Amino acid sequence: MRKALLFGFLAVSLCAAESPLDRARLLYSRADYKASLEALRAVTEDSAALHALAGQNYFMLGEQKRASEAFQKAVREDPGNSNYYLWLGRSYGRRAEMSNPFSAMGYASKARQNFEKALDLDPKNSEAINDLFEYYLEAPGVLGGGLNKAANIADRIDKLDPIEGHYAQARLAEKQKEFHSAEQHLRRAVDLAPREIGRFVDLAKFLANQGRFDESDAVFASAERINPNSPKLLFARASSYIHHRRKLDTARDLLKRYLAASLTPDDPPRSEAQKLLTQVGG
Repeated sequence: MRKALLFGFLAVSLCAAESPLDRARLLYSRADYKASLEALRAVTEDSAALHALAGQNYFMLGEQKRASEAFQKAVREDPGNSNYYLWLGRSYGRRAEMSNPFSAMGYASKARQNFEKALDLDPKNSEAINDLFEYYLEAPGVLGGGLNKAANIADRIDKLDPIEGHYAQARLAEKQKEFHSAEQHLRRAVDLAPREIGRFVDLAKFLANQGRFDESDAVFASAERINPNSPKLLFARASSYIHHRRKLDTARDLLKRYLAASLTPDDPPRSEAQKLLTQVGG
């Protein structure tokens, strides 16, 4: 009994000692973005960390203007932090996606500039490298994109992480309509990381986009045998089915399971799953 009381006292003491910023970080890690923002209201000290966490919450909630404003404050407070520039670039990238064509060009350029700044500050920032690769791959030359630039970044990715390097090479090959090469890179990534659900998802989505649905389903099934409750897998399968207008009843069930799952910031926000569910009458 005395042990139980002692442990209970310690638990209460630890909770009391937890700072509002730490609590906000914990809530963010659990994908409870609104609660995290509410916890930040109790933080009295202005700091780069405060603004960055607020920006990440706004980003996940789809409030990109407020996100970019928060990240701007973060980089002003700490101009040497690579991750703050990365997230600022991401928020501008989302604003570009949501804006009219004229405004989108300006936001896209700002996204690129901030990705490049993040990489200048930390050449080994893998997320910044990956985001800059995707930008170069998808953006036209007039906005600073280009396949040659993407190829150079893909080589850098390969040196830091050979598995991710295969994914980058696959994306590059797919963009150049070299589909056989793209598939081989994706399969090699699966071979090198046979327990990573994301590698199976990449391959399954690629096969579905090629109209090879039976093969895609087989790869999804292989991933399901590894972890049937993986949120990444649940969302990816549902998204693929809806995109190709097939197995919509299954997609609906997968999305409901996703919405009930414990998510992290690495998973798509629940709002995205809810939008998909609405498309299939869920």
